[in-house]
Amino acid sequence: MSTKFKYAASFSIAATFITTLLSTGGSHAAAQSLNTPAAITATFISQPVVQPTPIQAVATATPGAAIEAEAADADSLAELVEDTPIPATLSNELECLAGAVYFEAKSETLAGQLAVGRVIVARANSGRFPSSYCGVVYQPSQFSFVRGHGMPAINRDSRAWQTAVRIAKIADEGLWKSPVEGAMFFHAAHVSPRWGKTRIARVDSHIFYR
Repeated sequence: MSTKFKYAASFSIAATFITTLLSTGGSHAAAQSLNTPAAITATFISQPVVQPTPIQAVATATPGAAIEAEAADADSLAELVEDTPIPATLSNELECLAGAVYFEAKSETLAGQLAVGRVIVARANSGRFPSSYCGVVYQPSQFSFVRGHGMPAINRDSRAWQTAVRIAKIADEGLWKSPVEGAMFFHAAHVSPRWGKTRIARVDSHIFYR
């Protein structure tokens, strides 16, 4: 073998060895970049966050939120009563509250009906009377319309009953203050019991006391 051929062969082997080393090093760097946790994390964080649409937010709102919003927007008790929906079915408690409003004050103004309803709510929350509306209404010797443990028949198709139900809902949820807020007792204006209680005011045909 000539000297030129030896040099050429040696140079070829060296070039092949260097190329192999460079090729192996490049593959190892690429593998590192694919398996680095920081790169994956950065990609995940960069994804856009989807916010709920206003329709979704309304759909997940609490059931009472719409009524509270209407109460805030109402300019009068009459407007609030008109905007208050009537439930498809009434709970026993709301039935008792609406019945008391109906029999005690259905011929009175909305303010007078609400005043009666709020007295029953105040009693149930006071700790001095039964803790339920039905317990308050059916407590012996409290309401003259009660016969035994029941009420007379109610014309449920009448506007008076529908108004009483709406007033009961408003009184129960505290959506509107009565003109005698905080009253715990009342009686018809044509009687004069010697109660010795603090009189608040007269509303329609009832006088209210603390």
